[in-house]
Order: sequence, then C-alpha cells, then structure tokens
Amino acid sequence: MNPTVGIAVILTVLQAAHCQMIKDLSACLLGQNLRVDCRYENKTSNPLTYEFSITKDNRKHVIHSTISVSENIYRSRANVTMHKNLVCLYLQSFTTSDEGVYMCELKATNDYTGNQIRNITVIKDKLEKCAGFSLLIQNTSWLLLLLLSLPLLQAVDFVSL
Repeated sequence: MNPTVGIAVILTVLQAAHCQMIKDLSACLLGQNLRVDCRYENKTSNPLTYEFSITKDNRKHVIHSTISVSENIYRSRANVTMHKNLVCLYLQSFTTSDEGVYMCELKATNDYTGNQIRNITVIKDKLEKCAGFSLLIQNTSWLLLLLLSLPLLQAVDFVSL
C-alpha cells in the first residue's frame, strides 16, 4: 500500500471515530424549573442520542433519554430540546429532593470512541437564575436579534453626533 494512501486512511478513521465531544455542562433555575445545558462540538451529521440522569443515594435515575428508558417519576416533569451544539434538559417543579449529580451522556451514530459523559452537582440553594439574554440567544435567530437591536444602534449614533 502506498504510504500516502495509508496515512489518508488513518486520518479519515481518526476524524470519523471522534464525532462529538461535550464542551460544557451547566445548570440554572428558570422560574421553578431546572435547566441543564449540555454543550458539545459535533464533527459529523450523524444522528445524536442523549441521556440525562441523576445520581442520588448512590443510585442512577434516568430522567430523559433516547438511549434507555426514562423512569416514571420524571417522565411527566422532564423534556429536552436540541439546538445546534446544545441539548437542554428542563425539569419542571424542581425541589431539593431533585438535588444530586446530574449527568449528560451523548453518542453520535457510528462513533466508535464510546459515549461522551459530563457530570455536574446541582444544589437548589446554589443555583443561579438563568440569564434572560442567553435564553433569547438560544431561542431567537441572529437576524431577528440584529433587527431588534437596530433602534438601539441608531440611538447610539444619534447621541454621538
């Protein structure tokens, strides 16, 4: 085999083998609800599967998942949204009994490196409120955001004259 072809094959396999990586896991309070943001870098268009779980009393409880079955106590209170490079868990009516170590687990189809996992300890009294601006950015297109900010930019130009 030609050495150049061999190197190209190895690089292709390595690039395809590591399809996504969790960059950040954060949690905040949105009113009375918990929001857990799992940010990742995706290097493929392959479908992404996820699992959010909590470990408390040394036992893992699946909250919401496309990998395994969610537990009954969380099914009616949990939902997940997916945006570009972001999977968000929303847990309604968050209380101190929901405190514990939350885990985000991601896997891209045909990713042979295994699942990506990140943990965060969530304690209600230590959670910050979710920033309104970050919610706006996640749920609004950049064009709409720009259009909404135009009057502010015009006011700044007028003041500087």
